[in-house]
Parts: sequence; structure tokens; C-alpha cells
Amino acid sequence: MRFTGYLSVSALAALASAQTWTLCNPMEKDCPNDPAMSATFDTDFRAGPDSILGWTQTAGSLTYSDEGAHFTINKRFDSPTIQSQTYLHFGYVEVRCKAAAGQGIISSIVLQSENLDEVDWEFIGTVDDKVQMNYFGKGNTTTYDRMIEANVADNQDTFHTYALDWTAERIQFLIDGKVVRTLNYADANGGKNYPQTPSTVRIGIWAGGDPGNTQGTIDWAGGPTDFTKAPFTMTVESVKVKNYSPGKEYHWTDRSGSWQSIEVIGAGDEEGAPENSVTLEPTASATSSGVQSDIDIPSTPTSSPTETPDESEPEETPSVTDAPSTPEETDSPSQPEESGSDDVATTTAAPPAETPSGEYPPVDTPSEEHPEVPSGEEPEVPSGEEPEVPSGEEPEVPS
Repeated sequence: MRFTGYLSVSALAALASAQTWTLCNPMEKDCPNDPAMSATFDTDFRAGPDSILGWTQTAGSLTYSDEGAHFTINKRFDSPTIQSQTYLHFGYVEVRCKAAAGQGIISSIVLQSENLDEVDWEFIGTVDDKVQMNYFGKGNTTTYDRMIEANVADNQDTFHTYALDWTAERIQFLIDGKVVRTLNYADANGGKNYPQTPSTVRIGIWAGGDPGNTQGTIDWAGGPTDFTKAPFTMTVESVKVKNYSPGKEYHWTDRSGSWQSIEVIGAGDEEGAPENSVTLEPTASATSSGVQSDIDIPSTPTSSPTETPDESEPEETPSVTDAPSTPEETDSPSQPEESGSDDVATTTAAPPAETPSGEYPPVDTPSEEHPEVPSGEEPEVPSGEEPEVPSGEEPEVPS
């Protein structure tokens, strides 16, 4: 694995590419409540479109086979994409898929909230043995040192399972049941850049190498896309989700963007919002927003890590825990250190070492009450314990 600081300048410039779009940012104005995902939300795409509930197609159309749903780019401007109609607030999200091959082609698995908190898996179509892991908080793309690559053999011809175990304390990235990265709350600029608000699941494929994109994006995507070599196809077999704070809706009680500010309406309702039962729409406009960026990515990053890699340092490590940062840290970039140890921060909510098969990992759901937050201080994140998530009561927010 390597950190973003080891990549080229043009690649660094494009790491904001996973930023997608928001219908209404609750940090800027009053927005409708987010409909809540059910306590468990499973989709087997091998069953075909008539059996797929709780998703909407935001761009393009899908085809189906006994392998699952096929997200295919047949021509320029295709970007088939689906999004869950409901939101989870902390949870376990597992996607079993094969990435698409092709120069400039990006396959993406994204968790994103309406204030642009985001967690990503991204696959470059010319790289069949790695996957990129990234995150953003509140749409902040001022630094380019957050992406880490993990090794995953033959990711375009072989199904692999990619999972996120997301709590208020930490996010674990897992491949085939093995933790390959741990992001702790405090390590994300003291929690300021930590994804922590209700999010949808978005899956899709897009052409980062489209000639209309910035040069930084094209370079990051592996080069310009030759659409005469289409089709380019990502195949998704299944998605499994466990929502750690189920209810009917999520209400943003203020504009802080903190997890403590989220009120769970109907807390404990395992069925969630009615949208979980809506059948997938068969088609959508190919010109609608996919998972590609609506942000103008510069050809040169506004800031980038200054450290250079140690040539004697091994490029591959079994697992990485993000380097800690301090609450006083600004958004200026800092170079994390790579860890060669298998030891990573874990909690009782971590999935087992084996790939889940038909069942969710044993995860303790956080309690429904939230802690008091001292005025003027960052919320405390418990160590070694499952974090608490907000209940249906009005939270106490720093003045």
C-alpha cells in the first residue's frame, strides 16, 4: 500500500473525483428529513430487477444475469449508477463485485451524506490488482493525503467482497473479510473531516478519462478513454447492509454536521422508511448525475504533501491505521506514516476474519442515547467501546 503522497502531482489533484452531488445540504439550509434504511438491507442482484427493492437509478440502465447486475458504459456520457433510497447512520456495508476494465474507466462504491461526508472504494480500469480507499468530511477537499491503496488480486475477473464497518469511533475497510485500513475519528483532523452523518449507498461506473474532464482527473483515471473499445462493465452480485441506528427518519437538529446533532425519529423501528420497499425503476436518463464529480478538479492541487517516499520502505503492508492528528491541526496536508504491523485499532463491532457468507458479522448496535458534549470542545470518542448514536431526543450541541 502507499499513501497519496507517493503519487504523482496530477494524481493528487484528482482525488476529489469521488465527490458527487447533494440535493439539499443541511449545513446550509433547512432540508427534509432523511428517510431511514431498515435495520438490515440486503440485495441479491442475481434475482433481476423485479426483486430489487429500495434502490433508484440516478443515471443509465442496468442489465442482469446469473452473475448479478451489469453496469455498462457503451458510449460516451454513459454512467450507470444506483443509489439507495434510504440512509443509514453508522453501519456495516458489504458489496460483492467485479470492477470494470478499461483505460480511464472508474468503478465506484460510495457512502455519501447530504453535507458531503463521504467514504469511497474506487477501482482504476487499468489496475487489476489494487483498489483505492478514500474519505472526505463535509466536502472538504483541501488536502490530498487521505487515499490509500490496498492490494486485491484480479479484481476485474474475480468477485471480491468489499466492506465498511462504520461507527462514530472509527471506520474499518475490509477486503474478503480482512481489515486493510482503519480510520479513527481523531485521525481525521481531530474529527472535523470524519464522515459521521446519515448516508446513502451509491454504486456506479463512469469515464474519468473522458476528454471533457480536467487533465488531473484523466491522469488519475489512467489516461483518456477510447470509447471505440466499449463496452466497459462493472458487475455487482450483492449488497448487504446493517444499519446501526434504525428508525423512520433522521432529522438534522442544527447545521454543525456532527453525529450528535442527528435525531433519530422512530428510533428502533427496524423496518425503516417506506422507501425501503419501492421497486427499482427500470431505467433512468443517461445524462443524470452519476458518481462522477461535479467539482472542477484543478490540474495542479491547491496543496499536497511535501514528504517523499522512503525508497527502503516496503510498498505493501497487511493493514494500515491512519496516523493521528491533533485537534489544533489545520486543513493543511500532512504526510501520514505507513505501518507495517497487522495490529489495528479494533472494537467489539469489528467483523470476523472470515468473509461473511449469508450472514452479517456479529456487530453490537450502539445504545440509543447520546452523550453530553462539553461547550466549545470536540465530542469525546470512546476508546475500545462501541460509540453511542443519537436517539430521538434533542441532542445537546456545543454552544
